[in-house]
Amino acid sequence: ERTKIAQKNWIGRSEGAQIEFKIQNSNLKVNIFTTRVDTIFSGTFLILAPEHPLVEKITTPDQKKEVKKYILEASKKNELERTEIKKDKMGVFIGAYAINPASGEKMPVWIADFVLASYGTGAVFADAHDERDFEMAKKYNIPLKVSLRPKDNILWGKIKNLEVCYPEEGILVNSGQFNGLTSEVARKKITEWLEEKGAGKKIVNYHLRDWLISRQR
Repeated sequence: ERTKIAQKNWIGRSEGAQIEFKIQNSNLKVNIFTTRVDTIFSGTFLILAPEHPLVEKITTPDQKKEVKKYILEASKKNELERTEIKKDKMGVFIGAYAINPASGEKMPVWIADFVLASYGTGAVFADAHDERDFEMAKKYNIPLKVSLRPKDNILWGKIKNLEVCYPEEGILVNSGQFNGLTSEVARKKITEWLEEKGAGKKIVNYHLRDWLISRQR
């Protein structure tokens, strides 16, 4: 049983939503897998893996040199190095913008090597409720906003003022008609709402890191 549990975790089954973000001033779009659709209204920027096929298509001419240099450096690292929790969260703005399908707001598109092309869709929406996103936003002065509050009012003051990151589940705020819902209820309702808008759907994602292990199961 212990071996089976270890294998299950290694395979990495995740239930979540696939959300479609349209790239501004183009017919292109990027699909993002997330297990935290309850934080969609706080999404203020997108992060693509450096290897994402859209990067070459939507990088603006004035950013091409810097983006190319970053991609070269990222290619020299393995997955463990790229996802190391304590490493400095470096990234590059590629000059393009996407539209948040929930809030309708414009979001700058970045690349960062802690996002892996091999997991999900190789793209994430970034917000104040993910510690890596929070750290990167603070480093590059990317605007952040919160969409979850805890029951603790003292902690809420620090979260509201963007002094600390709150990655846990909570009560929705700044989230339109979903304000006041718990994260658990909001995930279901927001996913259904995005499906009705043609901008998302419920999905189960697997990170099948090893063919041998997956075949054993």
